[in-house]
This record gives sequence, structure tokens and C-alpha cells, in this order.
Amino acid sequence: MHRRLSPPVAARLSAATADLPGPLAVVDLDAFDANAATLVQLAAGMPIRIATKSLRSRPLIERALGRGGFEGLMCYAVREALWWARDGHDDLLVAYPSVDVPALTELAADSALTRAVIVMIDSVEHVDFIAREVPGHEGLRVAIDVDASLRVGPAHMGVRRSPTRTPADVEAVIRRAQERGLVVAGLMFYDAQIAGLPDSGPAMRKMKKISDGELRTRRAEVVAAARALADLEVVNGGGTGSLHVTHLDTSLTELAAGSGLFAPTLFDRYDALSLRPAAYFAAPVVRRPGEGMVTAYGGGYVASGPPGWSRVPSPLAEQDLSLIRREGAGEVQTPLEGSGADRLSLGDRIWFRHAKAGELAERFTEFALVSSDGGDRVVGRAATYRGEGQCFG
Repeated sequence: MHRRLSPPVAARLSAATADLPGPLAVVDLDAFDANAATLVQLAAGMPIRIATKSLRSRPLIERALGRGGFEGLMCYAVREALWWARDGHDDLLVAYPSVDVPALTELAADSALTRAVIVMIDSVEHVDFIAREVPGHEGLRVAIDVDASLRVGPAHMGVRRSPTRTPADVEAVIRRAQERGLVVAGLMFYDAQIAGLPDSGPAMRKMKKISDGELRTRRAEVVAAARALADLEVVNGGGTGSLHVTHLDTSLTELAAGSGLFAPTLFDRYDALSLRPAAYFAAPVVRRPGEGMVTAYGGGYVASGPPGWSRVPSPLAEQDLSLIRREGAGEVQTPLEGSGADRLSLGDRIWFRHAKAGELAERFTEFALVSSDGGDRVVGRAATYRGEGQCFG
């Protein structure tokens, strides 16, 4: 479980960033580094590929990549992978199938880029799309996204991603890919029903255990079938929430993680995780609509996924404030209520944690980097993708 936030967090962050205008986003480098060490420990020697979507800040991604235990990047768009490749990185896996024909064509036309980037496919249909639409596609390196969900009778637990699930399915995709001149270089298995769900009770824990056992058996069968047909460089699996079990699967060559470096609120209830919140944002008080209420500027940074209160940002508990349920987090202003409201003045900051990790970076051009080494202070800035003029969707 997460460690409780110490009482002075909001005050310390406000003091450290007093000279910076708000709203602003902050990364606590001490917590970030501690989380990186925790993820490496959970991986138990298996390399972790960094999921770039969970950070979306090149300096922070490179900070993690510079540590032992992290190898390669898992990008979420072909254009993003091209950007990283041109920056000198050569171990790039695009985790999602793409129909961005200009970007795929650009990749296929450059042998140096092709050597650096593996793109994802998940079906015979997608193989045929690339063969039909992408000039010079022969030699493109591809990986197959294999469905890692749990199915028990009509019940489906996990995300709806790939239609490719069984050894026979994978064999069919590999054969079609090879017929079309593609080089099958890897497989990917994302166990969202284990990695992406908190341990919310006995039923959830039981489901995760069953899913891990089923997937470990099926994954080994799929990998064996694929290796009989293709020389696999990469067999990727897992996520932040499943490193502790996924690393035991010897059919994998690597794991994936990213969100655990920031430790957003959706990772607050995992039995196997002991992470420290590392990413925060602050919104200044701009109104006082009534007694026991204040309004902050901005703050409506709602996370993707099934709509609900688990997806909205959370004010730090020590501030004694809560969102007003009939209004929530707003587009340009967020009202809050609670006993802490009357202690605040206009211009004071309210500190929040985001529900998810990398999506916060889409709202800011940079993170202020805070460290307690030598006293709580801002020790640098880290541009986000947005701050570097990049938007990959």
C-alpha cells in the first residue's frame, strides 16, 4: 500500500515553488527515484521497458532509462517512436497498432529507423492493411499484440484489445506477415485485469490469481508456437501493477512499466506496491463563493477510462478540502469545500494528485522538479512532450 502523505507536503511544495506562477505541475525527484528502485526490485532482474505514455516528458523518461533495470522504450505512436529514434534511441517498441500511413511510410523508407523501431500489429487484417497502404513495407519489424484477458464462460475480464489469442491465431498472423515481407520480431501481452486494477477485495485478488495462472500457461504455449516460426527479439508482458508476478514467467524477455514512477491515485490500493506519490499539480485560489468554500483556477484534469469519481484529481487530504460532487473538477475552475477553505486566501495554492500518470503532462509544458536534497527546493525543469511542441494523440 502507499505510504500516507506526511502532513507538510502541501506546505513544502508551496514553499518550494513560491516563485513560480500557478497552475503548475511538480515532480518530486526523491519519490520518483525511490519508485524506480521499487519497480526494479519487483522485476527481480528482468528488464523493464518504460511505457512513455505514462510520463510524456523526455527528461524524466531519460532519467529512468539511465538507471539499471530499465531498457528500451514502449512508445504509443509511430510518430513518437520516430522522434525518439532521431534523438539517438534504438530500442523502441510501439505498443499500439497504427494506421498512420505517412508515419509508417517514413519509417519504412529509412533502414536506420527500421532497425530502431518495432511496430505493433494484432491481426491478419492489419498485416494486409500495411501491405496494401505502406510503400516499401518489406522489412518493417513488427510485434504481435496477443490478447491477455481472462475469459471464464461468457465473462470477459480485461481490456478489449487484440483479436489474436491462441497459438493458432498467432501462427496465422505470423505466416501472413512473412508472406507480405514483414519481419516478426516480437510478441506483447498486456494483462490489464492484473496490472490495471487495484486489489479492492477478496474477489478481485482471487480473479487476479486465476488470471495469472491461466495466462502463464497460455503465454508459454503462444510463445513456443511463435518461436517455431519467427526469431523473436522481444516478448513483453506486464505493467506496474503486475511486475511482482509477471517476472516469474520465463517465456518473457522483458516487462513494461511507467505509471509506477509517478504513482497516481489509481495505484493507491495495490497489495504488492509500496510507492510514493511523485507527481502533483497546484491550482491557485481565485474565488471565495461562500463560507467553507473556495474556487481554484483550472484543475479539471479528468483521467481517461470508465467515467466516475476514481478518475478525477484528488486534493491532498491534509488540506481538509474535497471536490463538490455536483460540480466536480471544472474546465477552468474547480470549487472545493471543507474546513480547510477558510484558512486559505486568494492566491494560495491547492495541491492535487492526478488519477493517472502521463495524462497530466498533456496539461502542462513542463514539470518543476523538486528535491529535498539540501532542503525542499526547485532543482530544475523537465519539459513535457507539449513543452517540446509534440502531440502524439
